Amino acid sequence: MDFSNKKFPLLKNDRLLRAASGQEIDKVPVWVMRQAGRYLPEFQEVRAKHDFFTVCRTPELACEVTLQPLRRFEHLDASIIFSDILVIPQALGMTVEMHPGQGPVFPNPLQDVSEINNLKEEGAVSRLSYVGDAITLTRHKIEGKVPLIGFTGAPFTLMGYMIEGGGSKTMSKTKDWLEKYPKDVHRLLALLTRVIINYLVMQVESGAQLLQVFESSADHLTREQFIEFSAPYLKDISSGVKNILNEKKIDQVPMTVFAKGGGHSLDVQADLGYETIGLDWTVDPIEARKIVGENITLQGNLDPQDLYKTPDEIKTLTIDMVKKFGKHRYIANLGHGITPQTPIESMTVFTESVHEAV
Repeated sequence: MDFSNKKFPLLKNDRLLRAASGQEIDKVPVWVMRQAGRYLPEFQEVRAKHDFFTVCRTPELACEVTLQPLRRFEHLDASIIFSDILVIPQALGMTVEMHPGQGPVFPNPLQDVSEINNLKEEGAVSRLSYVGDAITLTRHKIEGKVPLIGFTGAPFTLMGYMIEGGGSKTMSKTKDWLEKYPKDVHRLLALLTRVIINYLVMQVESGAQLLQVFESSADHLTREQFIEFSAPYLKDISSGVKNILNEKKIDQVPMTVFAKGGGHSLDVQADLGYETIGLDWTVDPIEARKIVGENITLQGNLDPQDLYKTPDEIKTLTIDMVKKFGKHRYIANLGHGITPQTPIESMTVFTESVHEAV
């Protein structure tokens, strides 16, 4: 595969991009976070043969699992490149392992602020070129069927993993850093922001047609902490990406911010320069629309647990959700990633029901 070939097939379904930019749409677009994932038997087959990060680092494998949900679910209006938010800490020189039943583990997390100096910022994005190659390959293989989304973790969320050494229910070590070492925390967040901006620009250069920034750990922040430790960096990312694309004379792509648990700060998020705000399942769509106004697209927000209900219940809940959001400036999704035991039929019913709803 010639990864330098950026002459991609023409896009046939632009619902997602139209919704993100506030244009008229025939049907509400739908995609699902983690739609390429463990609930699919064909994904499990790939994972039985290959380590998780090997799949991320091998463009042909990442492309294959990215395309799997599109083959199954004809109503999907987008694909999202198969990767992981923790490829950035890896590119900075940290070891991240995926342990079965436990998730990501950092054998040597950051234990002292002096260790920030050991992070290898220079060359980090070039060490992530495999993500760009996977995006380019997928753009060709997808044959213009739907747009391809690129993504990153947000600085605070990445920092939390780097300090905690993995996922954490309490984030107690990270919160300790926020209290004791705020200057060093801001230094680390700024470093991550610089890498993220260049990483996202590289994804657009490789063929990504929309970008999503995952602030998955916003539920650990108060509104005041979100304003101090998350929002400024999210704003720097949106403006930084847009500025560099302008300088390089590359077409802008819509950007989405998804701050899980950030319902307390929707007014703040509306000022960060993103075209779309993702909502988790705890946020009321009608209230969210009142807060963010008419000029921002909303994305979400069915509870992933609802996909364990009967097909009839899923259909009713989905149609009710779409009616609450309305057709204009709306992208249907779950309020977080689809979970591993979700019945495949539930995904079919969910995506079909979105397109049936008006």
